[in-house]
Amino acid sequence: MVYNRFQERSARRQAQRTFASSHADVLLDGRREPAAEPRRSAPQPGVALAEKIDYVIDVELPSPQARAVIWESWLAVERRFSRRVQLAGTDQPTARSLRAALQLISREGVVSDAELLEFRSMVETMAAQLGASARAPEMRAALDGARELDRTCAEADIQVALHVVGIGAGPAEFPDQPFQATPREDGVTLTLDVARTAEPSRTYEAMVRAGRQLAQARGGRLVDDQGHDLDERALAAIGRELESVRQSLAACGIEAGSPLALRVFS
Repeated sequence: MVYNRFQERSARRQAQRTFASSHADVLLDGRREPAAEPRRSAPQPGVALAEKIDYVIDVELPSPQARAVIWESWLAVERRFSRRVQLAGTDQPTARSLRAALQLISREGVVSDAELLEFRSMVETMAAQLGASARAPEMRAALDGARELDRTCAEADIQVALHVVGIGAGPAEFPDQPFQATPREDGVTLTLDVARTAEPSRTYEAMVRAGRQLAQARGGRLVDDQGHDLDERALAAIGRELESVRQSLAACGIEAGSPLALRVFS
């Protein structure tokens, strides 16, 4: 019932190491870039950056006017790293300070040493071309901290699945619920992505109620992956585990279902 994505993450990273080229420009995650890029005139305030999750380079522009042209250079960084990077600033047109950030952790694991070095080099080159200064933190410490946090995230990256069987293949809809309902041949599977769900324990309870009600209304059963009926003790044990996972993430500064969690578990 509880599926941990750690092995999946490990397998993806092993495949990347096996098939990746040593060339710095090779994309490891198979992203497809958009055909057209919106043209922006200045950096926009971005999401909150977080220690151990983002590698942040402070950029000091030579003048406020340089903000209007910095995107010409930044677009090359975005093309290379896609959604993993952001150029954060303030909404004050006279401000000269910007923060160029690379997200170090996702469900793919931690970025490689080569990727981080490439990002830093691109930002420093961009700054030099604009006559700006760039202050970058030490890369080894940043990667070590990210890998430590990634181990916690991998352990907390779980999904919970409950199966309502014996009700046929008819539709089962649960509008406005954060859990997913997937049809199966003899019923429906309800799935909860714990880290990406706010208040996972409460959502899990709602998912259990929905599964029970559906089973009772259509003469089915609520079972686990092996087809065993789920009793109160088993369901309560899962709920306690989910609360433990939530607390583990919160101790690292990541609240389940928060914008930061959605970034990390993407």
